[in-house]
Amino acid sequence: MKADLKATQQAVELITGGWRAQALYTSVKLGLPDHIEAGLTTTAELAAASGAEEEGIRRLMRLLVAMGVFEGGERAGYRNTPVSATLLNRPESLRDMCLLYGEEFYTAWGHAHEAIRTVTAGFEAAYGQPLYAYLSQDEDASDRFQRAMKAGNLFFDWVPEIFDFSGGKLVVDVGGGGGQLLAAILGATPDARGSWLDREHVVPIARENLAATVGLDRVELTGGDMFKAVPRGGDVYLLCRVLAGWDDDAVVGVFENCRRAMAGPSSRLLILERVVADEDSTVLPALWDLHLLMTNGGRHRSLDRFTTLLDRAGLDVERVAELPVETTALIAAPRP
Repeated sequence: MKADLKATQQAVELITGGWRAQALYTSVKLGLPDHIEAGLTTTAELAAASGAEEEGIRRLMRLLVAMGVFEGGERAGYRNTPVSATLLNRPESLRDMCLLYGEEFYTAWGHAHEAIRTVTAGFEAAYGQPLYAYLSQDEDASDRFQRAMKAGNLFFDWVPEIFDFSGGKLVVDVGGGGGQLLAAILGATPDARGSWLDREHVVPIARENLAATVGLDRVELTGGDMFKAVPRGGDVYLLCRVLAGWDDDAVVGVFENCRRAMAGPSSRLLILERVVADEDSTVLPALWDLHLLMTNGGRHRSLDRFTTLLDRAGLDVERVAELPVETTALIAAPRP
């Protein structure tokens, strides 16, 4: 029986996917997209600028041109493509995501068999401590993590389109990270005010970002633990991509903290997360769900699971809205 060549090729591409990711990571680590952008287009120039051997650069670029990351060649010179342009060292790029995923997270995925077999974090197996403990001790990794998270914030500008934040509402961003979501909401809603909560070591990053965007006169920043308490008196509470690393009881506790802190019955809780489905799933939510297991032992939840957890906390799902990059918004109201 002849081999199924199409299936074989597909299998080989899957098997070698890690090699492709590491080749891309290496190009970013060496700064090749930026060197090309600066006009260094030959192998010799790229090798000199990056401190690498010419042979290594030539062989790496051969693969990356074949992958469509760069175009051109040794004779005509290399050029950036729209793909490599997303990896330039500039704001809003995917550069830091590529570095983080090529280093710490790639190492965590090296323990995938153990993580899946035991349903424990691959990162902890690799580094001997949980992800967030590691980030709190390594400033460089923490900065890359925050910038990588920012690179995945493509849907933030669409959030004001699915919920009305106007009318002088106080918007409380719980686990607000670098403050980009709150900045997007306040930037689109001039009469709204903001309150931000996250861990102490993230406060300087959020303060800098919010000061440069909407101004600190519209935002109050608090360093703290969302599992213990959240700022009180909010009209809208936001939980954006902060729940996946925690078990159900911990998540219910956060929901309860938000409900108790709400200004009144008209207050709402907005959950912005990727939602998974066991049947007919698309690749991206399923892939990110498994990635959470590798990094912090977490998981994405289904809409039914979120509904159940909200019910336990005295909240009812009022509406569900879809956002870009397969992100879902759940709008929940406090039960009378």
